[in-house]
Amino acid sequence: MESSPRLPQLASQTGGLPSAVRWAQLLLADRLSAGDVVVDATAGNGHDTLFLARCVGAAGHVYAMDVQAAAVAETHRRLLEAGIEEDQFTLVQAGHETMMELVKHEHQGQVAGIMFNLGYLPGSDKTVITRTETTLTAVNAAVQLLKPGGLLTIAVYPGHEGGAQELAALTDWATSLPPRAYEVQHLRPVNRSANPPECWVVWKTAPLREK
Repeated sequence: MESSPRLPQLASQTGGLPSAVRWAQLLLADRLSAGDVVVDATAGNGHDTLFLARCVGAAGHVYAMDVQAAAVAETHRRLLEAGIEEDQFTLVQAGHETMMELVKHEHQGQVAGIMFNLGYLPGSDKTVITRTETTLTAVNAAVQLLKPGGLLTIAVYPGHEGGAQELAALTDWATSLPPRAYEVQHLRPVNRSANPPECWVVWKTAPLREK
């Protein structure tokens, strides 16, 4: 009997190319190491927070935040059920525009990876969404928090109300970053009639080191 075809490791759940969030995870997994400090700027249901915690291990630390109490509670539950110890993460209910206040002074400029997953919390009130003004404040803080060689990923959803405005503002912001200090790439489907999610990636440049 023939076995079913193997699903590629870099595929989406349907077997196609990775989603915006999956691209972000793949790129960060390639860069993060045990002991790193990372930030989940939009904890949501905790999937990205748990992913980051597993990437940096027990020696690392994850800062995570979300404006909704339900998201913070679900993220906390998910981390503990996965065996992540309380001292491995800092989780607060707050908007991502307060990120600089959350991250300890000794970790500022030393963060290896930061994830944003914009839009609304799946399964919750769709009118509670990330806002352009606060998102711009947050991403400006994020690039300051990154260490040289650190990576910032932003999953953007232009299809919901306010999403197109947020994308336009982020596009202007990303294209204005100085090229000597940051490298920016943009991953998106190009043959869909709707407004599919997009992944923006910002690398804070660092001298190349020999392996």
